[in-house]
Amino acid sequence: MRFTKDHEWIRVEDGVAIVGVTAYAADQLGDVVFVELPEAGKTVAPGDGLAVVESVKAASDVYAPVTGEVVGANDELASHPETVNQDPEGAGWFVKLKLSDPAQLDALMDRAAYETYLGTL
Repeated sequence: MRFTKDHEWIRVEDGVAIVGVTAYAADQLGDVVFVELPEAGKTVAPGDGLAVVESVKAASDVYAPVTGEVVGANDELASHPETVNQDPEGAGWFVKLKLSDPAQLDALMDRAAYETYLGTL
């Protein structure tokens, strides 16, 4: 699993990248009440808006950590957005991406580096 400074995580399973927000991000958001996910086929680059999360506090963008094509979305979040709070690094995932450049993963933080980064906030 890799992490961004914007508190997204990404992990690759069977050649497909799964993207979500970290437990820290979910905690900062507060209770998530709505998630807007992209359509399959959308192409994104690092930093592009990937999804929108609305909570009782505010609406926030979720950014693409790498370049790729959306090949799936977690449709369960439409009826159960609270899953983002309950299991942010598991069942609360947002999208699946077909990676354009797997080497981009190397530029992201591993868990130890992310935890160190959180200590600076």
